[in-house]
Amino acid sequence: MRKKKLWMLAAILIIICGATSIVLTACEKAHADNAVTPQVVSTELIRTSQSWDGVELPDYLQGRPELVAVKYEFPAGQKLGWHHHPVMNYGILVQGELTIIGQDGKEKTVHEGEVVVEMVNTIHHGENRGTKPVILYMFYLSQEGLPLAVQHPEIPLD
Repeated sequence: MRKKKLWMLAAILIIICGATSIVLTACEKAHADNAVTPQVVSTELIRTSQSWDGVELPDYLQGRPELVAVKYEFPAGQKLGWHHHPVMNYGILVQGELTIIGQDGKEKTVHEGEVVVEMVNTIHHGENRGTKPVILYMFYLSQEGLPLAVQHPEIPLD
């Protein structure tokens, strides 16, 4: 009789545990089906027809475009020489602060997470006046054979 009771108890436990497992699995599935799926978030960072100094951007180049993406890293204290860009470009600063200075003395400091639309055909230079390296991703709308920047070593940095 004792043996029969043990078998019955074992059968009950198997049924309960099995049923519990089935119920838990069903509950987990129902929860997963009702869970909120993360959605893609789109945030427009900038929409403009002007460079950072307020000047209208030029018309698009004629012919086949060449899109170029460049990652720049500037050590703290680094100054770039005077240059101009013959093509439109913009970027996002992901680390540090970069100050851009036009030849006319106009300045813009770009901070982490901000977008900058560069001057086109206007001489300027950049400086990392901060304490950490600048990391900047720039995107150029160019054409094959065009330089992204033209240096002006004849203009001394202060």
